[in-house]
Amino acid sequence: LKIEIDALKKTFSKFSNSSDKLDNLLGLQRCVFDKAGLGYDEMKNVKHFQNFFIKKSEPKMSCNYCGKLGHVSTSCIYRNNRKTKKIWVPKGTFETNTQGPKFIWVPKV
Repeated sequence: LKIEIDALKKTFSKFSNSSDKLDNLLGLQRCVFDKAGLGYDEMKNVKHFQNFFIKKSEPKMSCNYCGKLGHVSTSCIYRNNRKTKKIWVPKGTFETNTQGPKFIWVPKV
């Protein structure tokens, strides 16, 4: 019976010692950014906050008429050039020379 009592006292003392050690460790907590002892200097030049906001890039203008970047359709040189007249035709609907030539080659007599 004494052996069992001694064994129970040992296990109880282990639990009480471990809880005391845990309380001690929790009391010794340090800042996340404090990396002293890991090869760093102690809390010198530490930036505590990061900039999580990323600046958005400038929107790239593209022309709806010619498709090039850098300008819009109102200032497009191809649209405002009056020498060449262009019209918009959906793809696949415009066929060139559908009838063929209007004359036929005939061999010489």
